[in-house]
Amino acid sequence: MKYSGIGGAAVIEGIMMKNGNQMAVACRKAGGQIEVMEETLNNFSDTHKWAKWPLVRGVVSFVESLTTSMKALMWASSFEEDEQGEKVELSKGTMTITMILSVALAIGIFAVLPALLINLIKPLIESEILLAVCEGVLRLLMFIGYVLLVSLLPDIKRTFMYHGSEHKCINCLEHGLPLTVENVMKSSKEHKRCGTSFLLIVMLISIVLFMFIRFDNVLIKVLSRILLIPVIAALAYEILRFTGRYDNKFTHLISRPGMWMQALTTKEPTADMVEVAIIAVEKVFDWKKFLNENFGAEFQPDAEQEAGSCGCEQKTDN
Repeated sequence: MKYSGIGGAAVIEGIMMKNGNQMAVACRKAGGQIEVMEETLNNFSDTHKWAKWPLVRGVVSFVESLTTSMKALMWASSFEEDEQGEKVELSKGTMTITMILSVALAIGIFAVLPALLINLIKPLIESEILLAVCEGVLRLLMFIGYVLLVSLLPDIKRTFMYHGSEHKCINCLEHGLPLTVENVMKSSKEHKRCGTSFLLIVMLISIVLFMFIRFDNVLIKVLSRILLIPVIAALAYEILRFTGRYDNKFTHLISRPGMWMQALTTKEPTADMVEVAIIAVEKVFDWKKFLNENFGAEFQPDAEQEAGSCGCEQKTDN
């Protein structure tokens, strides 16, 4: 496996792919046509050298990823089609408020609530270490239960399928195969740099960290869970970055639990979903050059395609 540096996320009926400061979102409309949005991002880390320092870069990357994902989700959600196929615009303000409330709700449910619930059984358990483990296990079970519950919704199931197509595209390239629908469909839907793996690492780090950082006051304990989120995210980022860049038995061992967890958040995609993911990749990544340089493949660069040659509408936002 060769590290490509590209990453992405599933959105509503589509895929967001990012490579450096280039982002592209490809979505399939109700009529079957694929619409694409491209944008050159102004990454904070590109203009501030200290933002790439170890641990600091994890926090910066976490914030940038949230911002980029929100932008992609807002674009993908900003259009729906009525029965006549007409585009129906959704309010950006509404989408922004929804995303902010979603993040706040996630922090409340997965960071604060477990601490409050475990505090109720504190009189029954004397060991602070055991309490920290119980809190971490409860947080993990709540996350698994949440994913299993939302996966019952048809729209979420399709999003998980697009998530699988994103991973398959990256795995296809990083294992030296040309980016075709056939090759992508045969590739694995699990990937070591997945956000699901990141969340699992966050939960495991929190268990260890809160074994040593303990407070008797419930309010301070809850506040510590919130304030330490950037620190935990930074540590998780470094571990995920290490496992994603190196391919050996040790990194495979570390990443294995996260790969198991991805069975919940990725599903096998259909060929038409893979087509959407391939278009998103090709907008931000020269995969033929990558295969030429890393796997000794011999591809002739194609002439630049016209916007309509791939059957998609294109929007550029620089």
